[in-house]
Amino acid sequence: MSDKIIAAVDIGSYKVATVVGVSSSESNELRIIGFHSSPSRGVKKGLIVDIDEITMAVEESVEKTERMAGHKINQVFISVGGPHISSINSHGVVAISNPQSEIIEDDVNRAIEAARAISISNTRQVIEVIPREYVVDGQAGIKNPIGMTGVRLEVDTHIITASLTNLKNLNRSLSELGLNNSGYIFAGLASAEAVLTETEKELGVVLVDIGGGKTDICLFVEGALSYSSSIPVGAKHITNDIAVGLRVSLQSAEKIKLHLSHHFSNKKEPGKKDAELNLISLHLPENVSSVTLKSLTDGIIAPRLEEIYKLVSDEIEKSGFSNSVPSGLVITGGGAMTVGMIEIGRRFMEMPIRIGVPAEITGLVDEILNPQFSTTVGLLLYGQKNIIPEVGWKNFNKILRDVSLGNSINKIKEFFKQFIP
Repeated sequence: MSDKIIAAVDIGSYKVATVVGVSSSESNELRIIGFHSSPSRGVKKGLIVDIDEITMAVEESVEKTERMAGHKINQVFISVGGPHISSINSHGVVAISNPQSEIIEDDVNRAIEAARAISISNTRQVIEVIPREYVVDGQAGIKNPIGMTGVRLEVDTHIITASLTNLKNLNRSLSELGLNNSGYIFAGLASAEAVLTETEKELGVVLVDIGGGKTDICLFVEGALSYSSSIPVGAKHITNDIAVGLRVSLQSAEKIKLHLSHHFSNKKEPGKKDAELNLISLHLPENVSSVTLKSLTDGIIAPRLEEIYKLVSDEIEKSGFSNSVPSGLVITGGGAMTVGMIEIGRRFMEMPIRIGVPAEITGLVDEILNPQFSTTVGLLLYGQKNIIPEVGWKNFNKILRDVSLGNSINKIKEFFKQFIP
């Protein structure tokens, strides 16, 4: 069986990142062969506000990635995030088709479809249905019931829904560039795929992906995704605070924020809080030559970080699983590199915190092994896990599930092409 080319586009408020990887059929490892990140335009807080702007940004990113990879990109996985994301846990029950024999895949699919049958607004669309656990004849905690014997099969699922309008806009943008949509993936779930360990998921952990204009949250309990949400605050709000506090432009504030992060990451020992941060090398148009670390970190950045942690804490309480996450928080995304992120978080949340960096990839990874590209890498890893190589009804079910809002005929054509030698 030949290697599989997988591509993904991470459309965020701060950047548009495209990545292409090769999934090896023998070693099951993912090798990156192309990557490009360009500034995002036309997106605010995860929502498209200008379709022409975002289409041009995606086109630029995809073209440069194609050039690096030496492959034409036709199909991509797309990240979806922002405050329009909501989730619900649902329960499904079915009778086993043949009680005298084993549970088969069709029984599992019927149970999941029964759980999927929830009442949602016609302005929303289900983008993910994830089984949390199965129950066979009252026996709970089963991860995979296929092959077991029983009469009654139940499943607890986690369902993620998104704004139908935003999905339509994303699809239209892809259609204009001749790209087929392989599926929508919640950005927080993609990041979790890239940075969380199986042990953390099993013990219970909260993934916090701090992007430019929003923060995505995924809460895992006993190895299963149990709560998903997104809050409309991100790293851009920290930049805005610096701009207002120091009376500089947003461009200068972003430079100062990045310079501060490099300053602390390069120092083996933390400097004194009343020390001056030299800004002459940044050549700022406002002629700001220096600023005290205390006024910048404690006076401007810390209050915003505390606000983000307060909102995350509220979401954890809202989930009802606040006592089930002993592994604490894993912070990732571009905002994870903000100065004081871990120290303030540990003090405010009173639980373990670490910065999550993408793993399990090889190839051209020098630039991509960075928290800000966790979602980008996670899209490929999640896509790799959910690609079904065998031709069969599983493919057809996936195509039907992903048929959405356009490109429907193309997806059906792709299915039938699989049967042509």
